[in-house]
Amino acid sequence: MKRNLSQSRRPAFMSLGIALLAATLAASPGVAGVATAVEPTPAPAVSSPTTATPDPVPTSPTTAGSDAVSPSPAVPSPSPTPTETASVETASPQPAPTTAQSMAEAVGVGGAEMGQRSARVTAAAPSGAVKRLSTESLSSEGTWMPTFGVQGLDVSGHQPSVDWQQQWNMGARFAYVKATEGNYYKNPSYSSQYQGSRNVGMIRGAYHFAIPNWSSGADQARYFVQNGGGWSADGYTMPPVLDFEFNPYEGRTINGFYFGNTCYNMSPSQLQSWVRDFGNTMQALTGRLPVIYTNTSWWNQCLANPSGFGDYPLWIAAYPSSPTNNAGPVPTASWSGYSMWQYSSTGPFAGDSNVWNGDYASLQRFARAGSGIEEAFNREYQASSSWLGNPWGPIACGLVNNGCYQIFQGGSIQWSPATGAHSVRDGAIRGTYQRSGSENGPLGYPVFGPEICGLKGGGCYQMFQGGAVIWNSVTGAQISLAGPIRDRYASMGFENGPLGYPTSSQVCGLASGGCSQSFQGGDILWSSGSGAYAVTAGAIRANYGSLGAQGGQPGYPVSNEVCGLKNGGCYQFFQGGSMIWSSTTGAHFSPFGSIRGVWASQNFENGWLGYPFTNEYCSSSGECRQDFQGGSLIWTPKTGVSVYRR
Repeated sequence: MKRNLSQSRRPAFMSLGIALLAATLAASPGVAGVATAVEPTPAPAVSSPTTATPDPVPTSPTTAGSDAVSPSPAVPSPSPTPTETASVETASPQPAPTTAQSMAEAVGVGGAEMGQRSARVTAAAPSGAVKRLSTESLSSEGTWMPTFGVQGLDVSGHQPSVDWQQQWNMGARFAYVKATEGNYYKNPSYSSQYQGSRNVGMIRGAYHFAIPNWSSGADQARYFVQNGGGWSADGYTMPPVLDFEFNPYEGRTINGFYFGNTCYNMSPSQLQSWVRDFGNTMQALTGRLPVIYTNTSWWNQCLANPSGFGDYPLWIAAYPSSPTNNAGPVPTASWSGYSMWQYSSTGPFAGDSNVWNGDYASLQRFARAGSGIEEAFNREYQASSSWLGNPWGPIACGLVNNGCYQIFQGGSIQWSPATGAHSVRDGAIRGTYQRSGSENGPLGYPVFGPEICGLKGGGCYQMFQGGAVIWNSVTGAQISLAGPIRDRYASMGFENGPLGYPTSSQVCGLASGGCSQSFQGGDILWSSGSGAYAVTAGAIRANYGSLGAQGGQPGYPVSNEVCGLKNGGCYQFFQGGSMIWSSTTGAHFSPFGSIRGVWASQNFENGWLGYPFTNEYCSSSGECRQDFQGGSLIWTPKTGVSVYRR
């Protein structure tokens, strides 16, 4: 794995030798199966600073890679070599026109390695050859480490002799070892590297260099697992890795096989499908989805930054121009952060230098996570560790709907099968959520986290299964439950609309079983008979309240306020009639009945009566009256409605 380079700055390839004799490879040491390799006695401990005490070295054979399956399908018969100008969008993976053994001989002892873009080793080079760096190597590279996380390294057949005790003493606590490439290459140093890193106490794992136009994802996943790419929940075996990056043999035809362009002459959709084929097969064989190692520029260019890969932990390659704690952007459609960062190809560690984005305890959890729950917690912690701080206890399960949670210094992470793992930051939003009953209350589990800020007036909110908690410094944190009231609030622009922020949570048990919620700019009221509508702050709302609101003559609103009447007037319908306002007369209620019927017959405010300037009022004798700009309407049981002009 190597440098995250833009397409405009490609280092020149070294000549890839293809003249390595088959006898040379045949004479090389075979790859010992990890499942049968007995671990040697651990090296003596050396006094050095450590971040945590590693798990004891097992005395029984490691189980990584023990999930062997039937051999991979035979390599297909040769097919014509495509031209180098084949369309990336239409070209499909081609069958290999040569045998796996002859291709392994051609790529050499080391084969491709992580970040092959910035380094090339000829096939005929000695097994101990070091990587040749491009002219883009940085003077600071190899002399610094990020100041966060847990340090580690990755190696391949190009580093056959690693002093693992030295690497441990330098601070490395995990290692990845190349196991395979395509379905034709096995790292001859794999067993010694994999076992040597474990012997000094490192957590270690295996990686596979993908050649997606050579064979299917499922085929290469099976080959990987058969040759070291397994996993077991023993706490010291890292999950398997898919190294998916720049084509290391770009533009080359080797033994009759054309490797294609930097995207392997495959379209984004073909490459996406290949990754899923590999990942699904790995999960079926090992119980875990693989980590994806890549760099942002290549992933975006060749796979078009797809969504849907967030369940795969991300190992990002990016070499900064100066010491930093920032790996730069990640492919944003699938990931918001990364699990590991490869920050250098030239040291301080052998091979490539990496950092785990978390503490040693989270690295151990990542290694042993088998059910997917711990993996989900780890991913969320890596995205939020800067404010979550240290855990105050382990992951605890048994919550409602089979959920789990973990408490941290700065908040909590909660998980359920339906929502995944999301964090809730300490503060007003979490306090309101807890008072509502947390996951047992109407909000349920968080569906993303932590809260999102930057709303109008500096507000923040967080979404849950049952709605949202929304906060600003004036109103505090209030619950906006999913349902008709929240739907009406949304239709009016949430906090950006006339209602502003909520000033209370939803209250139910009103007249006729209704509910209401108050906001800075009014109220939303709901009943099964009326639906949910807002009564915004102003003269109409004030008069509505004076008449008993939903419990009085008006009842519940059945429309929002509508303006644009004659002389700038406004009105709003309620179950019992309408409230009508003008700047001259103020707001008054026109209940359904005989008086309103006569007013309607005179064309409401557009007729000679104009706007009402009183509510309708009745006497103890049963007489009712309403006064208008142009006269009065009086009703009695005997005479009905009488009209009086001014």
